[in-house]
Amino acid sequence: MPATLLVVDDEPQILQVVSGILQDEGFEVVTAADGESALKKAAEETPDLVLLDIALPGKDGLEVLQELKARNPVLPVVMISAFGSVENAVKATRLGAYDFIEKPPHADSILLTVRNALEMARLAEENRRLRLQAAPVREIVGKSEAVQRLREQVRMVAPTNASVLITGENGTGKELVARALHAFSHRSHKPFVEVNCAAIPEDLIESELFGHEKGAFTGATSRRQGKFDQAHEGTLFLDEIGDMSLKTQAKILRILEEQRFERVGGGRPIQVDVRVVAATNKNLAEEIQRGAFREDLYHRINVIPLQVPPLRERRQDIPLLARHFLQELARENDAPPKTFTPQALEALANLPWPGNVRELKNFIWRLAILTPGPVIDLADLHLTPEPETEPGSLDRLLALPDFREARAGFEKEYLRRQLEEAGGSVSALAEKIGLERSHLYRKLRSYGLEPGKEGEG
Repeated sequence: MPATLLVVDDEPQILQVVSGILQDEGFEVVTAADGESALKKAAEETPDLVLLDIALPGKDGLEVLQELKARNPVLPVVMISAFGSVENAVKATRLGAYDFIEKPPHADSILLTVRNALEMARLAEENRRLRLQAAPVREIVGKSEAVQRLREQVRMVAPTNASVLITGENGTGKELVARALHAFSHRSHKPFVEVNCAAIPEDLIESELFGHEKGAFTGATSRRQGKFDQAHEGTLFLDEIGDMSLKTQAKILRILEEQRFERVGGGRPIQVDVRVVAATNKNLAEEIQRGAFREDLYHRINVIPLQVPPLRERRQDIPLLARHFLQELARENDAPPKTFTPQALEALANLPWPGNVRELKNFIWRLAILTPGPVIDLADLHLTPEPETEPGSLDRLLALPDFREARAGFEKEYLRRQLEEAGGSVSALAEKIGLERSHLYRKLRSYGLEPGKEGEG
């Protein structure tokens, strides 16, 4: 997209000449004739560079420069004046001006200065992104077959421009996969922009995605860039795309096909280069049958499908994740990491975790903060039994869509009742139901079913 330049001068002839020179070179040009107008235009148009006269009516150029730099310290500003002097140049430079040119401005001088200033701003932004990129990328932790397969798929897909649809339950780490796709792509030095489609009101989602022009609707007091603008040459992550309205879906489809869009209230097409990665916890095939999701958009975003497994299907990864989250918390707080006993890790691995990795992480952090010592033991987990199941609980378990979750719920309730009938004796219960005593004891602990005193030595 061409850079937008704001030219500020109170002489109409200078505005016309400078604007013409810049427009002939393909820049978009916005003009202002005084300081107040310049500040207003800068807020509305978000220019990439400002050419600013010093001698302006009302606020002079140096005052305007100060306000522009206070709003956006990295905005390049080039000062122009017919009264050029060392003193003015020094003042402007101290206030953050990139350069200083004299009137009457020559085309070659203007273009050289503008290009150098824009290149400097580009390099500064690239440097900022590289510093962020140098920070360690959150890895997809795990040694289970499902996670190893997912990591391999990410490595294969990341270098391409193919659209990716990530599916999985809430809390499984879909955003982590999307960020890994971006980090290992050739777009990694460009922006990663996230949009939670479920968290934005339907009447605002188009403005959020595409931006809007001033006056496009009530409250649109200035032009605003949308997420597609911000993600130019980078990655746009559309999280919970299954919650997007059909109207917005149609516009997303057109953008994916044409790589251009129009801002809300605007009529000028804007060309973009964006890779779209989408995610959902819904079954989009079922949503299509219900008429809630466009089939053509589904096929467009589902070029590469990636499935993130729930935690219950990768239980062997739970100890690894638990240790990883302890170390992560320790790094963030500059403290030595705590450790788990084998018994605590075994109990964690046997819990149901309906909230998946997100629930596990929150639980581990809570444990680390609330456990006073350096070692987290089984007793620190505070796995207390749930209240007795109410009538109709069997129906509730039978209604669960996931087999493993239903089985775990039934097993827990079965053991709770059998333990109660056995008077709290693990030995008696083990003999009654035909399980080895130590294995039964671990199962009871994992479900928070504390056995009573056995008195059997």
